[in-house]
Amino acid sequence: VQLQASGGGLVQAGGSLKLSCAASGSTSSINYSSWYRQRPGQEREWVARINPGGSTSYADSVKGRFTISRDYAKKTVYLQMTSLRPEDTAVYYCKIYYRASDYWGQGTQVTVSS
Repeated sequence: VQLQASGGGLVQAGGSLKLSCAASGSTSSINYSSWYRQRPGQEREWVARINPGGSTSYADSVKGRFTISRDYAKKTVYLQMTSLRPEDTAVYYCKIYYRASDYWGQGTQVTVSS
């Protein structure tokens, strides 16, 4: 299973970005998919998750601003980020849990300028 994350970049505070995480290899599109981030000097933290049935959950710090979604046919998970803040600056990682294993993408940098 390979995950390819993309969509990061530099954006001004208040702006938006949409991250994508495309899965390839031996994986079903039905899995637990999550986004994490690692801010400078901090440990990796969970951001959002979408379950096989489509239910979603979010960290309090992003609730109401970020939306996780998936395209089953494309085996792709998205993270729509709006109202971005400088403290959202981080490397964002996607992860899927499939057949009792975690698979991580390579990370995509998001930088929010004030």
